[in-house]
Amino acid sequence: MLKRLLSLLASGLMAAAVFATSAHADVLQTVKQKGVLTVGTKADYRPFGYLDPSGKIVGFEADLAADVAKRLGVKLELVPVVASNRIQFLQQGKIDMMIATMSDTPERRKIVDIVEPSYYGSGTNVMAPKSAHLTSWDQLRGKKVCLIQGSFYNKELQEKYGVEGVAFPGTAEAYAALKNGNCVGFAYDDTAIIGEMQKPDWADYEMPLDSILFVPWGLAVNQGEKGFADFMSKTITDWHKTGMIQQLEKKWGIKPTKWAQEMHDKYK
Repeated sequence: MLKRLLSLLASGLMAAAVFATSAHADVLQTVKQKGVLTVGTKADYRPFGYLDPSGKIVGFEADLAADVAKRLGVKLELVPVVASNRIQFLQQGKIDMMIATMSDTPERRKIVDIVEPSYYGSGTNVMAPKSAHLTSWDQLRGKKVCLIQGSFYNKELQEKYGVEGVAFPGTAEAYAALKNGNCVGFAYDDTAIIGEMQKPDWADYEMPLDSILFVPWGLAVNQGEKGFADFMSKTITDWHKTGMIQQLEKKWGIKPTKWAQEMHDKYK
């Protein structure tokens, strides 16, 4: 009797596992059936995802999400996420997919499926007064440059490019120091600089250099969703092939990136 009970229990557990895997792997079909695609995006990171005056999430990544929904023939629901909860929202099923300025790292690949190719990414650049007339990184050698304490790129900027780093605990302090002339420029994530420069306060500043230390961003789905991942891989490839990424750079006031051009040339 005990053996029979154990056998039935084992069979039940196996069936449940198969059912769970099947259900988990059918998200793409579920999206089509319910007629709604739920995507986690930023709502506080201009111009990639932010709130317009009506409270609607708009931006570069919101446009990408809208294109996915259009391809699937479903409605789009955008859910605001931040760095601390975006992966949790995906794992908990609160969103079907995540397009939220997330860097592609080996650690994150262990817990979600990051789709290839990368759809975009960010690098390190400098925000500086137009009056500085910066045209190359070499001009910063021996100059005071505002940095954020603990940033991964600080060491290379100081050792390879010879900047004299002036580190601050946060961006508010760094931006204030830049305005006060305490440093010739502020080295930071180029996509964050783009968003900051869209504010009227920075009309006399620019991001004049070519970005360095590029880090790709990962569009993510839950682990095991092979059908969805394959569909998104083809979609991202098409974004590069058709030049959609470059069109969105232009639409949202983003300085054309060398990476986007290289990806377009690769897939066209």
